[in-house]
Amino acid sequence: MLLTGADIICECLLEQGVDTVFGYPGGAALNTYDALYKYRDKITHILTAHEQGASHAADGYARSTGKVGVVFSTSGPGATNLVTGLATANIDSIPVVAICGNVQRDLLGRDAFQEVDIASVVKPITKASFLVMEKEDLAPTIRKAFEIAQSGRKGPVLIDVPKDITAMKCEYTRQDKVQVKNDCNVKDSVIKEAQQLISESKRPIIYAGGGIISANASEEFVKFAELIDAPVCCSLMGLGCMPADHPLFVGNIGMHGGYETGKATDNADLIIACGARFSDRVAGDREKFGQQAKIIHMDIDEKEIHKNVKVDNWIVGDLKDTLAKLCDGTQQKDNSSWIKEITDWKKQVTISGVNKDGYCHPYQILDAINDIKKRDDIVATDVGQHQMWVAQRTEFFTPRTFLTSGGLGTMGFGLGASIGASMANKDKRVFLVTGDGSFHMNINELVTLKSYNIPVVVVVMNNSVLGMVRQWQKLFYNNHFSQTDPHRATDFVEVAKGYGLKGMRITKPEEISSVLKKAYDMKEPVVVDCVISPDENVLPMIPPGKTADDIITSMD
Repeated sequence: MLLTGADIICECLLEQGVDTVFGYPGGAALNTYDALYKYRDKITHILTAHEQGASHAADGYARSTGKVGVVFSTSGPGATNLVTGLATANIDSIPVVAICGNVQRDLLGRDAFQEVDIASVVKPITKASFLVMEKEDLAPTIRKAFEIAQSGRKGPVLIDVPKDITAMKCEYTRQDKVQVKNDCNVKDSVIKEAQQLISESKRPIIYAGGGIISANASEEFVKFAELIDAPVCCSLMGLGCMPADHPLFVGNIGMHGGYETGKATDNADLIIACGARFSDRVAGDREKFGQQAKIIHMDIDEKEIHKNVKVDNWIVGDLKDTLAKLCDGTQQKDNSSWIKEITDWKKQVTISGVNKDGYCHPYQILDAINDIKKRDDIVATDVGQHQMWVAQRTEFFTPRTFLTSGGLGTMGFGLGASIGASMANKDKRVFLVTGDGSFHMNINELVTLKSYNIPVVVVVMNNSVLGMVRQWQKLFYNNHFSQTDPHRATDFVEVAKGYGLKGMRITKPEEISSVLKKAYDMKEPVVVDCVISPDENVLPMIPPGKTADDIITSMD
């Protein structure tokens, strides 16, 4: 077939099984958007309020499905507005393909209107970026982008397409969808060494990360954990890889993890890291982390081995394959006395959900959400105290039901991600739990909720401060609340109404359950403003660079 470059873009998306894209049009992308008009019965385009929102929506689509998320933009500021979203996807290993328009080729390098060398701008925050300079290269580049985004450690790829390329005609031959197979080609001796370490251990723990979910290996992971009878502590990105009500599930690990997860890490004789990267928010003092234990590290990215913490055994490859090989030949273990010890630690430090001065406590709000939501409903967050409260208190039972910016910590991520997740999972409900600070970042995407009637329940934990930064100012800066009490007068209920949405408010604990249930049952977008105390803190907390021995359990 002889097709324009713009038509080839659409045909290649259909090749790859894409039926939904997110974006914002502009001059350099007009040919592509004209093609989208012709393909509108096959490809749904969601117009967001801002390109950053579109990039987060593509990310949320990918996180909640395991498919590649796709975002479109025009040149110049349209393309640069994608940068935060691509960086967010990159550090969390989320497969996203961004297709940007650019000025025509004879204007490149001439500072033409809305010209930016976006392929160079995003090199450090993508797996790859391409500038298509020949029409014959367009289809192969798109296919290559989808392959790269899904291969090995997944991540974002950007394709920059000059406007004249999208207008030129070129011969196009349809091809099959890119098939990606990530194997574990590790030597049998390495598997046997890991099995020996597991066999000899009396106090093992598993540090579970987002790589399990990325590899679609949750079923194999649960089987492995049960076989070796090892308690499981999850990173922020790993939550959902094992059901919250599984007897081996302990909770989240790291700075705001439970006391018991910190003590388990410090007392284990074997730490098995599955698809996790020993980030500073988990490892703290890297020299002391797990110093008493042997460490096995399983990851698809060889660059992660020894990067943060020195390990004793490592297996590089696809986790689904790795876990299957480890299970083969491993004998059933019983570590019940060790698990009881961890359970006893959990009883030593508990954080109450008692409200202060009549305010709603975050745990009360999240307990109500737990009661209302179905097991496979999705909860997204922004970044801050509310994010940590969700990780501590919300129950996740299946993979891809917790969407959060783990590595980059992107305030404003949640609303876009909720849009993408809801569009991809129309049989599930999506909660966005956010804070007033994060919500202000991309509040404009409420217009997208309304335009497409996307039934997200937005729950704003509104303490009228920048809570997490303010908490650090309490602990480490002598209560110098510099620019964290913004004194904003935003009325989120009225803002919601201004966008044409339903707005509700919760000011008392006794209102929580009924209001949230009403919002859930509406089956339409709704904003619920939950008033909480500005002095509520996220505890327990291990200070940066410290260990569980330095844990803070009270700030009163």
